[in-house]
Amino acid sequence: MGFLLRIVLATALVNLAPAVAQAKNAVASPALQKEFDGFIEKFRAALKANDSAAVAGMTRLPFMNDNAIRDAAQFGAKTYRTSFTAKNRACIQRGKAVYDRDDYKNDSYFVFCGELIFVFTKTPAGFLFTDISVND
Repeated sequence: MGFLLRIVLATALVNLAPAVAQAKNAVASPALQKEFDGFIEKFRAALKANDSAAVAGMTRLPFMNDNAIRDAAQFGAKTYRTSFTAKNRACIQRGKAVYDRDDYKNDSYFVFCGELIFVFTKTPAGFLFTDISVND
């Protein structure tokens, strides 16, 4: 009986593998990619100029749903100064953005910079910088 159960489980896993592989290799539509490319070009220009107000203008506020970071001044003081170091700004400027679509059909791009992941998400207003996560 145990042998039959193993065969059934192995068959199920083999049949699921293509679906899992397809989910991991999400590809943005050309229109979405073009929209993101336009956004990230402006975002990178703001980083190059070290313009925290411009970056805040391309950020969903309150940032990460934190009411203590609900405007450009708070974003500049509490997030930009600590997370957008010269090293991280350079990384975002040259780093490749990776696309993914989550289970809620949110389209996002991720730029991995050392221990941090910078997240850009498509919103009704267009793409916005939405999150900083730990790269574990």
